[in-house]
Amino acid sequence: MRLGIDLGTTRTVVARVDRGNYPVLSFPDAHGDPHEFVPSVVALEGDELVYGYAAEAAGHAGAPVLRSFKRVLGDPETTPATQVDFGGRSVLLLDLLTGFLAALREEIARALVEEGDGLDGEDAPDGEPASPAVPPLEVVVSVPAHAHSAQRFATLEAFRRAGFDVLGMVNEPSAAGFEFTHRQPRSLSSRRTQVIVYDLGGGTFDASLVRADGTRHEVLGSTGVNRLGGDDFDEVLADVAVRTAGTAAEGLRRADWRALVEDCREAKERLTPQTRRIALEVGGQSVVVGVEDFYEAASPLVEQSVAAMEPLVGRLDVGSIGQSLANVAGIYLVGGGSGLPLVPRVLRERFGRRVHRSPYPGAATAIGLAIAADPASGFTLTDRLSRGFGVFRERDAGRGLAFDQIFSPDHEVPVDGVATATRRYVAAHNVGWFRYVEYTEVDGEGEPRGELVPFAEVLFPYDSSLRHHGDLADVAVERREGGPQVEERYTIDARGIVEVTITDLTTGYARTYGLSAR
Repeated sequence: MRLGIDLGTTRTVVARVDRGNYPVLSFPDAHGDPHEFVPSVVALEGDELVYGYAAEAAGHAGAPVLRSFKRVLGDPETTPATQVDFGGRSVLLLDLLTGFLAALREEIARALVEEGDGLDGEDAPDGEPASPAVPPLEVVVSVPAHAHSAQRFATLEAFRRAGFDVLGMVNEPSAAGFEFTHRQPRSLSSRRTQVIVYDLGGGTFDASLVRADGTRHEVLGSTGVNRLGGDDFDEVLADVAVRTAGTAAEGLRRADWRALVEDCREAKERLTPQTRRIALEVGGQSVVVGVEDFYEAASPLVEQSVAAMEPLVGRLDVGSIGQSLANVAGIYLVGGGSGLPLVPRVLRERFGRRVHRSPYPGAATAIGLAIAADPASGFTLTDRLSRGFGVFRERDAGRGLAFDQIFSPDHEVPVDGVATATRRYVAAHNVGWFRYVEYTEVDGEGEPRGELVPFAEVLFPYDSSLRHHGDLADVAVERREGGPQVEERYTIDARGIVEVTITDLTTGYARTYGLSAR
């Protein structure tokens, strides 16, 4: 069974491959009502972590709940060892993510049984419900286009630990581009071969410029904001409601604030272009928020997404925005956050009629991932990095630092195998101290700018007598003459994950550094 799984900040959506069709799976909530998603939620019920709809039910009963844990994955300081604290308990983020995906795997098996795919339940003791047999699940999964290596590694590792066979990892807007060209191929022509995918999810914003030639897709550029999504609009609406009620947010109990934000999420998702008022309850007080008041407060968030996307528009042609978009099939709106009527309104005011919203905004990425998982679809993708990778080095005999850009932010990601970059030199120190970072752009002097994400700090013993030393950070770095010939070999795979191998070519001694070693 082949699937596309979009691990979302607020909702996780699954689509399957079915003879050229890509239906979205339905999952029952605690009341048995079907939904085309599983909430990305974890709760602490007693001493046990529960996930999805079980977590929502536990939260309604008073259990501590953690929502939007995917946002933690996007933090620049996140590593595979990052801990998450909630309900007085500290949990390894990777374990929490693995637990959620393992629960999702069981939900998928149940959904496939309900859909009559010939899966039988496993035998269970008398009086206990049978567990569904879990078939081999081959999946293509998603990450934000601007995800850093730690986020990509943790996502991939959690899916594997949860029992999925991961066929590939595709950036979210790239997958949505597949859904666009599969659903409406006539929008593309010999003149209009490009589409800008605007992906506003629950917690992140991504945009990609994609060139499509039939089923062949090439990403020309990507951008994004790691903390911009539907969650932020919920909090803006809650703030407006608090001001309308004349209540200070600090005066609300934490539980009341959480309940208000949840009510705001539900109210926001019910909005239509015709809605004029939003009824909410703030600390037991009924309030009515004018939709235009909410839109005025939320407009800076939409403007932030537009500002992030505009460099992609600038890549199209020289001239006005209208002239540039003449060669574009459209700006395609996907992601649950794009369902807010304010979003297409602002984009159409800025970019004109060529703005299209997916009829399946919350499921477009999962459908595109299922298309990518289907070898019969014939769809191919050439993607690019959205973050560069480089290292700070000493210069001028230690009197300054220089930045060495190993992979640029728009470096083409290999479809198969790995892309490689090497550096060779004669070591001039007893210890090599490498400070690797990922970055979004460089300035005119070649220095990294924008968001810098530490990748790793690596110490390598050039002096062979130090190769069994416990902690090289305790060793004073000294300049030496006649050091060994050294090679640094950098590889990046189709998932955008970097690995570093440093070798003393004189002796053959080598060390490999990757995220699993952090």
